[in-house]
Amino acid sequence: MMLSWLNRVPLLLAVAWGLGGLETPAEAVLCYEIFDDTSGSCQQLLGDGLSQEDCCLNLQYGFRLHKDAPCEACHPAAWNEWSPWTPCSVSCGEGTQQRSQACYGQGDCGQEQEPRRWELKPCGLDGCCPVMGGWSEWAAWGPCSVTCLKGVQTRERTCTNPAPQCGGTCPGSNVEARSCDTLQICPTHGNWGSWEPWGACSATCTPEGSGPKPDKQRRRQCNNPAPSLNPLGNRCPGNDREFQACAGLPFCPQDGNWGNWRPSSDCSVTCAVGRQLEKRLCDSPAPKYGGQTCRGPDTRSFACNTGVPCPVDGHWTEWTPWSSCSRHTFTGRIECREIRGLQKRTRKCVDRTHDGKRCPGEYNEMRNCYSVERCMLPGNWTDWSPWSLCEPPCGENPMRSRKRECKPTYPNYPMDIQAQGSAKMLNTSFWGRPLPKCEPLEGQRLQLVETAPCQNVLPCSDSPHDFLPLPETVTLGHVVPL
Repeated sequence: MMLSWLNRVPLLLAVAWGLGGLETPAEAVLCYEIFDDTSGSCQQLLGDGLSQEDCCLNLQYGFRLHKDAPCEACHPAAWNEWSPWTPCSVSCGEGTQQRSQACYGQGDCGQEQEPRRWELKPCGLDGCCPVMGGWSEWAAWGPCSVTCLKGVQTRERTCTNPAPQCGGTCPGSNVEARSCDTLQICPTHGNWGSWEPWGACSATCTPEGSGPKPDKQRRRQCNNPAPSLNPLGNRCPGNDREFQACAGLPFCPQDGNWGNWRPSSDCSVTCAVGRQLEKRLCDSPAPKYGGQTCRGPDTRSFACNTGVPCPVDGHWTEWTPWSSCSRHTFTGRIECREIRGLQKRTRKCVDRTHDGKRCPGEYNEMRNCYSVERCMLPGNWTDWSPWSLCEPPCGENPMRSRKRECKPTYPNYPMDIQAQGSAKMLNTSFWGRPLPKCEPLEGQRLQLVETAPCQNVLPCSDSPHDFLPLPETVTLGHVVPL
């Protein structure tokens, strides 16, 4: 019997697949709306039916290759913000502090090969360490705490022999107690304790019409205090329990039940991957007489794929260094002379795609200048600079340094000039590498450097928040193509 056309389709697909006629589908990833550059974690799961290429149509998104894999960012690789400095490694004396920075995204962060880097600096250079104090002699014992039976008496001492310094203390307690016996017997009469809270009603709803009604009760104990036995104290008067009718109870409840799911919105985005919502009502039936409302969410969402990449705005590169200070209309040299020149620097607008916004501002900048390139100028030594970071931050024997430099004293040239055809004043800058001359300092003419080892160095370790597990309450969705 001849096969129908519909019966031939699976066979044709199998043959085409075996001959390489169909492309293997891209491996699906778990796609998230948010990648947190601070913790390197993924948030707001969209679904698990997307390829990495479709998920990363929006560079703000993140993905996991599988549910136990670390989260990865869609955007190009970049260093995140430095973490806060750790507390000082010691509570007194000299120690170190550490901070780290992680590389997240696709590719690498320049010449750095490791996914994390550290900085180390000294701390606690001026702190003092605690000095323990000593106790004074014990004072005399105080009176017994009771006038009959047994009680307690105490004595005290002070931490003043000597007094502690820099936050130190004295070991042990400043109070000592011992028992005391008055050799007298006291009778104790019983007294009621506080009423316990009212118990629950014997039923949570009341029947309509006549019939027994629910009630509630509360109790109290004769323990505030309990009566003594020798000598015998009086028992508490009255009853130890009390009853009360339950008023205002509702009629017995009828719980609600969910109706069918119905679409309630279009796709939430116009580019990349978004959400599409469905809604249901608690009306099959609705709750009555205080019955429970339907349990669970009344809305649910699925990932919807627009197939359209999201716009990426352009951003400026760093300014190029200023060009040499020159004056094209002047044929002689302007170095070391009170003759103004001009300098120029530029920047580029990069990474703008898919009709994103252009970079605001200008791509080049001009300024007036005086050239002091290779000019002999008088100089003065600076004060000591702050201590540098510890180098290397993760190696053995890290060192810190500080320096003093011979800085030039520039000539007293006029630094402001009025723009042509305008009342605006333009600033003029000195440019070049002058040759400052200072009196020698410890045999050095341009720079004096002092080094010292860093103390109590912290070890380098990876952050414990490199990635987070999937939340247990998340239900994986599926992509709904538009």
